[in-house]
Amino acid sequence: MVNAQETKKNNTKPRFTSAFKDLIILVLITIFVFVLSYFFNVFVFLVDFFQKHPHSITWIDEIITALLTLSIGFAIFSWRRWRELKKETAERLRLQEELIKIAETKAETERIICKQLHCEIEEYKKIEQDILSRKDKVKEQAKPKQ
Repeated sequence: MVNAQETKKNNTKPRFTSAFKDLIILVLITIFVFVLSYFFNVFVFLVDFFQKHPHSITWIDEIITALLTLSIGFAIFSWRRWRELKKETAERLRLQEELIKIAETKAETERIICKQLHCEIEEYKKIEQDILSRKDKVKEQAKPKQ
């Protein structure tokens, strides 16, 4: 009973997956960076740069658009790779189960063949003993009686 309970405890899935933990860490880091940039004005150098060089501000909307497109693209790329990985994992599990079935079938076939061969060998031994005993009887009968 104790072993069954230990097995149940060991087989339980973790409460949170590693992907969920990574997502939580990512959100916390994002919030941390936001708070730091709010209180410490981390990007003041950008504001100063754009005030000194107003002609450079024309590129900021293109940069933001490109970065937004890049982040959406990375999200789609990651999602597609995840789907491919999920399909490949399912296929590998299916093939693994098939290999296990083939191995079990092979072992069962070998066991049956071994059993049949053993039976045939025993049968041949009995036939050989019969033949030898008949041969001995024939020799005894063929011996002239003294």
